[in-house]
Order: sequence, then structure tokens, then C-alpha cells
Amino acid sequence: MVEVPGSHTGWTFITNHARVLAAIADNPNIRIRDIAAHCRLTERAVQRIISDLEQDGYLSHTREGRTNTYRVEPDRVLRHPAEAGLTVAALLSLLVRDETDRIGEPGSRSARLAGTGGPN
Repeated sequence: MVEVPGSHTGWTFITNHARVLAAIADNPNIRIRDIAAHCRLTERAVQRIISDLEQDGYLSHTREGRTNTYRVEPDRVLRHPAEAGLTVAALLSLLVRDETDRIGEPGSRSARLAGTGGPN
């Protein structure tokens, strides 16, 4: 089960659609229940967001038994005119942490940002 982040009030920079897409990109076999917990949304809201993303070609899924395996389309261009030419892959590179970032090893991006390791 995904650890649920603490509560938050006020505005944020990232949309729910981007959060759901990032959660799926981070784990293509993630359950809707776990996406909802991670993103602090209802399961129904996550289902609607996944439907939106699939309808517009940003995401697809295959059913394997009782499990969905999602596929993010990294070359799709973002919808808003202000992000003309920016791809899903570029967005996800900012939102999805790789394994070394999660661990916080010296030399990882998170360690460099914290000023604790490796060259910039």
C-alpha cells in the first residue's frame, strides 16, 4: 500500500491530472486505490482522470487478469498553448523520481539539490 502524504491546504502548482499521470509513470501496475491515496483523491476522481487521459491519447492500459498495466505516451504534446511543444516526457522528468532520488544517495539529484553530494 502506498503511504498517504500528509494533509495540505491552499493552492498547489501541479494539477490532479499531472499527479495521476506521474503516479502511473512511476508504477505502471499501480492500483487505482493506491493512486487515490497517493494523490489524496477519491477513487472515482482517479477513474475520471484516467478516462480523460486515455480519451486524449496520453495513456492506455491493458488488462492482465485483475490487474491493469498502464502505458504513458511520452511523446504526446501537452494541451495548453503556453506549453506548446512540451512533451509528456519533459513534464514527467520533473515529477517522477528515479530510484536513486528516492534513496537520497550521494550524487543523486536529490542529494545535489540538498547540497550534500556529487557535482552539479
